[in-house]
Amino acid sequence: MQGKMGISEILEYLRADDRFRRNIVHWTTIPPRLAQTVPFPEELDQRICQALAKRGIDSLYTHQARSFQLVREGKNIVAVTPTASGKSMCYHLPVLQKLTEDQEARALYLFPTKALAQDQKSELHDWINEMGLAIKSETYDGDTPSAIRQMIRKAGNIVITNPDMLHSAILPHHTKWVSFFEHLKYVVIDELHTYRGVFGSHVANVLRRLQRICRFYGSDPQFICTSATIANPRELAEQLTEKPMQLVNNNGAPAGKKHFIFYNPPVVNQQLNIRRSATLEARDLTAQFLQNGIQTILFARSRVRVEILLTYLQELIKRKLGPKTIQGYRGGYLPSQRRQIERGLRQGEIIGVVSTNALELGVDIGQLQACIITGYPGSVASTWQQAGRAGRRQGESAVIMVGSSSPLDQYIIQHPEYFFERSPETARINPDNLIILVDHIKCAAYELPFRQGERFGRAEIVEILEFLTEEQILHFAKGKWFWMNESFPAHNVSLRSAAQENVVIIDITEQGNERVIGEMDRFSSLTLLHEEAIYLHQGTQYQVERLDYAEKKAYVREVQVDYYTDANLAVQLKVLEEEQGRTNGQVEIAYGEVSVHAMATMFKKIKFETHENIGSGPIHLPEEELHTNAAWVSFPETLLQTMGQTEVERGLIGVAHVLQHVAPLFVMCDPMDLHVIAQRKAIHSGQPTVFLYDRYPGGIGLSEEVYKEMGTILQQAEHLIQSCGCESGCPSCIGAAEEGGKELAQSLLRVAQGGTLYVS
Repeated sequence: MQGKMGISEILEYLRADDRFRRNIVHWTTIPPRLAQTVPFPEELDQRICQALAKRGIDSLYTHQARSFQLVREGKNIVAVTPTASGKSMCYHLPVLQKLTEDQEARALYLFPTKALAQDQKSELHDWINEMGLAIKSETYDGDTPSAIRQMIRKAGNIVITNPDMLHSAILPHHTKWVSFFEHLKYVVIDELHTYRGVFGSHVANVLRRLQRICRFYGSDPQFICTSATIANPRELAEQLTEKPMQLVNNNGAPAGKKHFIFYNPPVVNQQLNIRRSATLEARDLTAQFLQNGIQTILFARSRVRVEILLTYLQELIKRKLGPKTIQGYRGGYLPSQRRQIERGLRQGEIIGVVSTNALELGVDIGQLQACIITGYPGSVASTWQQAGRAGRRQGESAVIMVGSSSPLDQYIIQHPEYFFERSPETARINPDNLIILVDHIKCAAYELPFRQGERFGRAEIVEILEFLTEEQILHFAKGKWFWMNESFPAHNVSLRSAAQENVVIIDITEQGNERVIGEMDRFSSLTLLHEEAIYLHQGTQYQVERLDYAEKKAYVREVQVDYYTDANLAVQLKVLEEEQGRTNGQVEIAYGEVSVHAMATMFKKIKFETHENIGSGPIHLPEEELHTNAAWVSFPETLLQTMGQTEVERGLIGVAHVLQHVAPLFVMCDPMDLHVIAQRKAIHSGQPTVFLYDRYPGGIGLSEEVYKEMGTILQQAEHLIQSCGCESGCPSCIGAAEEGGKELAQSLLRVAQGGTLYVS
């Protein structure tokens, strides 16, 4: 290749080059889409119209105009359009219009991350300055100086924050925000689709607390929500806010031509059907774009993968472009570092970024032309969000999804119709999860006493209030429940998990200059921050010298090694109570409450490039206990005689492996949110059983959904094993290549669907 190529030339090169062409499974070109616009509404203030005209905007997209009209009619709305379609105008316009008419009015903007909040603040400030209005808009988060905080509380028209800050800093101190709550007209919830699972269940309760405080001060704000494409945006918005919603989905935004390519790495071991590493293939594809100066984003599934890819690419690019032109971006980086990377991308100084799904959201990182996705992100909605990062303006763009050997990836890559023809998934929350609900009732009681007969949103709470009174956390007097504990409840409740406390990561490389470089949740720290683990951060390797589990601190030192680490988790599960059950032939399918004991046992050292195992060691950490919900499939005990104990065990392990990858497809969750384990003799029944459980205390409804969808899930699992090209099992289906393993897993799946046992 001579000279630099544009994006269409690179795509032609990939199509023609043997090395890449034979791995392209599917190539869809999505044609450009023209804008659908309507004139400005007559009532829109002239100053707003002039500010828009200065930016070259002389009309509104159809979805923006519809949103404006419905909000003006007093409706709560949820606007659903793809990435980069001007969703922010759906709330900016009605809010700014209201502020031109009523300078006392207040609006609360909620974004799931600080990065998004900062991004919106700068856009709003530009608007307000151009309009010449005396509107005060400011972000209120952990980085806001205290002098500015006071001003915002007293006179901020638009307060931009995140749910964590609303939960722990605004609602508990509502007496300092009297004027704000008295005049609150609008609550904006952006990126609604991110509020699912545990986080969404917490946020629904934070919004119950917010509305309770608004009622106390005599206000009843309207909700304006915006979301990426999911199957049930209106239902999710109504569950979160407990208000009736109007759906706006008449997208009028234009889009450039987009190529969507499914790419399957070549098979390197025919017998075991093992493919070349998706990580290495993604690296090579990304290098093609970066070497030609094409601004590219590379998504990886995990923090570790981000850092491995970054290490590879910085080596590759160093000689040509300089290492700083490619950066990593993920949770666990400090805010200042993340802001710097966002700025570098917008200004074009950084041409490549390797990210976890942290950059899925609408942070403005300018015009990227290519997006490489390493492995299926776990949901149709997530994939479209990541793909939407490329071609954010109207030029041509490319998205390449590289399949890994995992069963889920192989299913998606080989069934493109599933991805392109299926509607995105349903987002689920469970605001009445007992652990989450009790936490927020404590917070709400601290904010305002509960009156007799009062509900908490739609939740009946008398029993919980009485329980908290017995525990001497609340005190009942004169028909009201008062907070009587000295501690401040919101500080002990994390919205991001139903478990408490993160582990802080401290770099001790330079003596006397210890610094915090990141943080991680407790459950992940068992396998990623044990002693001797290699922790990767911005392409730099650190070895964990000491994990102080009691104090939640991991001490790391910079090292240079040619391997990374991977840990094993031993899990034991007991059924506490079966809540639902049905039989299917000889098989029992059930759902109920379980207790899970997890313990990190040993770790392996895996060499970069070759991915071979070069050593291992034990892990000495306490056991973690989790009370949650599970769905399970129990096979008859007679199978142990018919098939043989060893065969049943091997079959169950294969079934568990494939279900771990297939089940998340049908319940819209990250594969990490749902765990699958097999037991040859389940503790509660003595039967061979496969369990699928929520990885969160109290459960969030995933395994209940698995129970309902079990028929479809088992059918698809069998189909995936059948259609796999290996002989006796491989990492792309049952996870192992043992003689007869594939047939054993298929036999069990047939029995699970009500069929009879057949083993040759």
